[in-house]
Amino acid sequence: MWKYYAVLSAFFAGLTAILAKMGLKGISGNLATAVRTVVILFISWGIVLAAGQMREVKNLSRHNLLFLILSGVATGLSWIFYFKALETGPVSKVAPIDKLSVPIAIGLSVLLLKESVDWKTIAGALLIVAGTVILIR
Repeated sequence: MWKYYAVLSAFFAGLTAILAKMGLKGISGNLATAVRTVVILFISWGIVLAAGQMREVKNLSRHNLLFLILSGVATGLSWIFYFKALETGPVSKVAPIDKLSVPIAIGLSVLLLKESVDWKTIAGALLIVAGTVILIR
């Protein structure tokens, strides 16, 4: 199932770039990020409530909270810089650079999570980097 979710994630991430660029007309990237964040807040908590998962809140440990908060900070910074890039740059250049997050995530997974990667993963990451360089030139 995870592959289907990943494909849907990629589709909506691509759609996000187009809709965001269209929504940025005449406003700052900071305001756009704030509006987007409120929408995501309501959707996320709505899903938790609808799935009956509110009782899991009591299971949050300090470890969970620390790393989820840090992840939230990283997400927020990513969105702020993404919208800043979209304000002045073309989606066709901004989106590929943003996707450098894939090889960065792979590298960090090896360094910080001690995950092992095979030659296909390394080759794929390098191809993403190469593709990005080609697309932005």
